[in-house]
Amino acid sequence: MLNIVEKISEKRILVAPLNWGLGHATRCVPIINALLAAEKELIIAADGYPLQFLKKEFSTLQTIEFKGINIKYSSSNSQILAMLFQVPKIIFAIFKEHFELKKIIQKYDIQAVISDNRFGLWNKKIKTIYITHQISVKISKRFEFLNKIAYLLHCQIIKKHSQCWIPDFEDENNLSGDLSHKYPLPKNAVFIGVLSRFFTNFAYKKNNEINYKNVAIISGVEPHRTILQEKLLKLFLNENEKSLIIEGKPAQKINIQNFNDVTIVSHLEDEELAQTLKNAEKIYCRSGYSTLMDLYALGIKSAILVSTPGQTEQEYLTEHFLKKGFKVLSQKDI
Repeated sequence: MLNIVEKISEKRILVAPLNWGLGHATRCVPIINALLAAEKELIIAADGYPLQFLKKEFSTLQTIEFKGINIKYSSSNSQILAMLFQVPKIIFAIFKEHFELKKIIQKYDIQAVISDNRFGLWNKKIKTIYITHQISVKISKRFEFLNKIAYLLHCQIIKKHSQCWIPDFEDENNLSGDLSHKYPLPKNAVFIGVLSRFFTNFAYKKNNEINYKNVAIISGVEPHRTILQEKLLKLFLNENEKSLIIEGKPAQKINIQNFNDVTIVSHLEDEELAQTLKNAEKIYCRSGYSTLMDLYALGIKSAILVSTPGQTEQEYLTEHFLKKGFKVLSQKDI
């Protein structure tokens, strides 16, 4: 990944992740670190928890609140109708962020943009780099015949950018499976290897103070983020085992709540989170791709994956990682 970053000649760069959970922001950490090592001038553009997270990680960098697509999920197990009703809003948001980017480029003298899954952040006048692990967008199994059409539409978006970076391996040991290996890649797409903030020389060690039977990482969009947290809290309380729930809500002040043997913490710093996960007996987490890359980086080869109901990409990844030895638990069965 560092090699491809070194090929960027532009000096002043905007980094803009999508705000659907923290994953798109966390996987930008190694890219930002590589750009800083190459002495680039960086501005971070995001909103919500991703912006708060990156502010904590890179407190000296200039940041811009740059709102993206605000998707609302249904509390049901299917998101088909919820997505269909929001198509006009999504299209409008893509055009809005595209034209907003023009203003940002002019105001801050931006020479290149690196965006993570933000469809509208392309520009004909400067270099724009689009990060995605999902060249082939997964449609509900009921409408699987539309997968090829979704792939072709996504390729049209990708082609508007100078480059497309795929955070995965090109060979058979890849993590994304069909998401980036089923169909031919656009000509401007390249695999850059797995991205994770945990590819760092942390001093991992056994620490009884951060040893838990169960550790749950709660992430993703509402209302299912809160639904999963409430279900796992009930499960852990019934099991009477020392458990930790990490809410994925970065803020200046870390909030801690205790319920008998269960601790809920709003956020953990990277090193403590890494050690907590490596020491845990059982890990519960979403099957979001960035989470799976983090587990790979930490050498964790087993976890209990709970996909967000109706989120087809996560549902596919649970099946893909089930073959790799991971366990799968349906949210409705918790």
